[in-house]
Amino acid sequence: MKKISIVLLLIAGLAICAAGYAKAKSSRVVLGDERSELYMPLLAGRRVALLSNQTGIIIRKDGSRQHVLDRLIELGVNVTAIFSPEHGFRGTADAGELVQSDVDAQTGIPILSLYSSHGSNYPAAESMEQFDVLVVDIQDVGLRYYTYYITMCRLIEACGKYGKEVVIMDRPNPNGHYVDGCTLDMSLKSGVGLLPIPIVHGLTLGELARMAQGEQWLDSAGNQCTVHVIPCKHYTHQTHYELPVAPSPNLPNMQAIYLYPSLCAFEGTIVSLGRGTDKPFQQYGHPLMDRKYSYNFTPRSMPGAKQPPRMDEECYGVDLSKLPYEQIWAEQINMTYVIDAYEQVMGREDSPERFFTAFFDKLMGQKYVREMIEAGCDNTAIRARWQQDVEDFKELRKPYLLYE
Repeated sequence: MKKISIVLLLIAGLAICAAGYAKAKSSRVVLGDERSELYMPLLAGRRVALLSNQTGIIIRKDGSRQHVLDRLIELGVNVTAIFSPEHGFRGTADAGELVQSDVDAQTGIPILSLYSSHGSNYPAAESMEQFDVLVVDIQDVGLRYYTYYITMCRLIEACGKYGKEVVIMDRPNPNGHYVDGCTLDMSLKSGVGLLPIPIVHGLTLGELARMAQGEQWLDSAGNQCTVHVIPCKHYTHQTHYELPVAPSPNLPNMQAIYLYPSLCAFEGTIVSLGRGTDKPFQQYGHPLMDRKYSYNFTPRSMPGAKQPPRMDEECYGVDLSKLPYEQIWAEQINMTYVIDAYEQVMGREDSPERFFTAFFDKLMGQKYVREMIEAGCDNTAIRARWQQDVEDFKELRKPYLLYE
């Protein structure tokens, strides 16, 4: 914790209440990237690398938009390199697709690969030599299996190794109003789970970086790296912040973002959750669910979902695209959807040999979720199993919170 410098937030106006939206002019959420008076002293006269993508958008009071890269250049910052996470700098790559080094067509600034040529999860040494300080400005959605935080943590470790500082321009967490799900069993640590945290951790990236270092979850260099957090203004953990830009190709709207904690589990099954349709993460279905459901959709190859599960197959299932936000928030992680699909698909005489893939346990972070579903347990029983994890994590994270 001693190595982390926090730019103190001066609260102006009233905190937004739990049921309210952060839309009123008097309490507009001001993002970290808007607070140039706080971060410019950390960047002036230094070579800067930027970790961002299409979500690094600054929304001004008048509603106009500007990418953080363009804003930094406008301010005279010497941006020498760009790092792009999963989906690429412009956000068009498929999930898990390896993003190679490139050049940003609009600025000519090199986009460096996050992976060395030797298969390492860290940038090559020559990439790390091109900057003095790393700026992080990217929109996370607050889930353990959403990979942007993993990219940030790996870069903090790399920066620590090479003596670079990190400046995190914080952004609200759209799922930051609750904590839910089981804590990761570190024997299941993977590319979709790096830290021992619940599925929905409720933290911003700035808070998560503080906690990762404070709890010594990173490697020794990462834990000692100097990290500065530029906090948001007028944000609390009860602010329902609506994202101005889709964080990735298959989370196109707030409905998908709010349903993501419940529906992402389908990524570890043989059921489609709508990738390759106009409603990704807002529906689920399988060809063998036709006895119960008449609603259907057919996944197709498209940008951001080049080979979606069940491609070109007519899937029958459930449309959740009109489910009220309030109901989704109240249900939190709802395993009923996976249980329903499991019962429909595996309860037939022509059912397949398996429903779950090995990826399911990695997503859930515990094997017992799958085992309880296979044993016929319901959503209430599964959620009860992880409630102690939730309470323990809430207590553990308290010293690292930047927002009420």
